[in-house]
Amino acid sequence: MRTKSLKKNKINVITLGCSKNVYDSEVLMGQLKASGKDVTHEAPAEEEGNIIVINTCGFIDNAKEESVNMILNYADKKEQGIVDKVFVTGCLSERYKPDLMKEIPNIDQYFGTTELPLLLKALGADYKHELLGERLTTTPKNYAYLKIAEGCDRPCSFCAIPLMRGKHVSQPIEKLVKEAEGLAKNGVKELILIAQDLTYYGLDLYKKRNLAELLESLAKVEGIEWIRLHYAFPSGFPMDVLELMKREPKICNYIDIPLQHISDNVLKSMRRGTTYEKTTKLLRDFREMVPGMAIRTTLIVGYPGETEEDFQILKNWVEEMRFERLGCFTYSHEENTHAYLLEDDVPADVKQQRANEIMELQSQISWELNQEKIGQVYRCIIDRKEGNYFIGRTEFDSPDVDNEVLIDATVTYLKTGEFVDIKITDATEFDLYGAPANATAE
Repeated sequence: MRTKSLKKNKINVITLGCSKNVYDSEVLMGQLKASGKDVTHEAPAEEEGNIIVINTCGFIDNAKEESVNMILNYADKKEQGIVDKVFVTGCLSERYKPDLMKEIPNIDQYFGTTELPLLLKALGADYKHELLGERLTTTPKNYAYLKIAEGCDRPCSFCAIPLMRGKHVSQPIEKLVKEAEGLAKNGVKELILIAQDLTYYGLDLYKKRNLAELLESLAKVEGIEWIRLHYAFPSGFPMDVLELMKREPKICNYIDIPLQHISDNVLKSMRRGTTYEKTTKLLRDFREMVPGMAIRTTLIVGYPGETEEDFQILKNWVEEMRFERLGCFTYSHEENTHAYLLEDDVPADVKQQRANEIMELQSQISWELNQEKIGQVYRCIIDRKEGNYFIGRTEFDSPDVDNEVLIDATVTYLKTGEFVDIKITDATEFDLYGAPANATAE
């Protein structure tokens, strides 16, 4: 017996993949709400509604598999009469729409990454141009992602993002400032700037790399206290951003700069436009210009042709650089990329072993760096309460990927969304423990 008719066209949006997808889902939900639709994000089964929108990721094998499994799950629920309609959007749908339509036909419609107006129409809503930057945020109230550009012009051999997101398109400064002002009015205190490549910002609109000017404008927005930079590219990095970071307290001393590899042989094949020497100098310049900044990077191991010697060069360099934050992925052989023409010749178990070695090394580095923090006081933002702990972050930590600061909630009451000075009392590889500085002053 079908019971869904009681759910009255409630739309449940499910987001897979990166922060850029989170942002896109938030824009979609803002538009739906403005059209008077009942919309929710990743609601539990008993509250999920009868219309499902799955915002997919198509970046690497694991992400694609997760997205396909989610589509199959809801195609099955539709078959059983548990939900009425299922729509699929995002990167996987952009890249593989014909295949998906053929393999999983029991989906109402598939949409690409640029087809928001068409998706809204299918959901019985109108695209409202006047909703500039208005979204239903899904993050804790104190931080939000701000997507400053879409797409990418870089020619990296392993990456399928340009296939799914198109060429680089910057958003105008005025538009981004207006969006930041709206977020600040809703209680957002931290902006996390995202794009496929922040450093390319402005080249299309202003004929120059204009990230520093954008940052200066955003720093003037009342209520915004932290601005964090995600996804910078190492070649052509605009050094005026570092000068601004040093003098502007609102810009966190933090950067996420995916470097992917360091062996010259691999970098050349990856078409990264840089070398061991240039990258190492860039990182040394970062640390000289902004002492104490936290550098997050991501690496790829097992790229076609990566020899044991290439891997050892990478491993030795990780040990030398002592990154504050680091993630490591095994290479995924993506069709229609330049690297797909190469033989995927590093066995899966070797890829995994190399990734494990890098992460074991990083775990030790992270532990040592965290031990140095014991006894220090850091300004932290409190994101949430979880079990017996309030969970906060320092300016050197981004949500979901970096260290968290755990404060005993049975001893101390803190307000989520507030800034508190926390004295660090203990540390593990990837977490810090602390108490309000005034409470620990003896």
